[in-house]
Amino acid sequence: MKNPRTATLYRMVMPDHLCPSGLKAKWLLEKHGYTIEDHHLTTREETDAFKQKHDVATTPQAWINGERIGGYTDLRAHFGNPVRDKSKTTYTPVLVLFAMMALMALAAAFVTTGQPITILAAEWFVSFSMCALAYLKLRDVESFSTMFLNYDLLARRWVPYGYIYPFAEGLAGVLMTAHILDFISIPVALFIGTIGAASVFKAVYLDKRELKCACVGGDSNVPLGFVSLTENLFMIGMALWMLAKPALI
Repeated sequence: MKNPRTATLYRMVMPDHLCPSGLKAKWLLEKHGYTIEDHHLTTREETDAFKQKHDVATTPQAWINGERIGGYTDLRAHFGNPVRDKSKTTYTPVLVLFAMMALMALAAAFVTTGQPITILAAEWFVSFSMCALAYLKLRDVESFSTMFLNYDLLARRWVPYGYIYPFAEGLAGVLMTAHILDFISIPVALFIGTIGAASVFKAVYLDKRELKCACVGGDSNVPLGFVSLTENLFMIGMALWMLAKPALI
């Protein structure tokens, strides 16, 4: 008797290309207990003929008990797994970044001080975050500056500021991490943080515009809003703390 949980999978397995989505589709079917009839498409010609025969645009393609489900994303949806809509905005990238920077700051400060929770950890969380965000912008400064021009008040008046901003953020972050040259890092962080906060507040809360934030680079789907405002407020707060710190300690 044939196994009622049977799936048929067609995927590209070539000497110069092993389809990642095909591997994921095979793993997902196995995870759900299906016995798989795994058919390899070993040439481009064979793949093109398969797509033409079944009137599909992509591979892999999966059938479950004779019914075509589709590719890997279709299988995820079929099994009730979340499917990401790449066109929708999400806070996930920046939240993951902040979480990782917080853990790194706690770990680095613990090695330095031997204490689990310290002021140094809080300082490094902000400076590490500034460096990481600057890196994401610097991967493609052109794309970042284009998206930045949608809302930044200074960049819209002076376009080169969109190119300067990620370098300034990275410089301030590195100097604040090292606790050196405060006379450079403090005014830089205050300047870009204040302009950034004012720009986000105006665009989102006064003009009610729905925009994507350039904070994690020019290919971001992060919505401009509270998280973007928080990034700038962190920079302002860090600069003010460093100004006040000598008198408090």
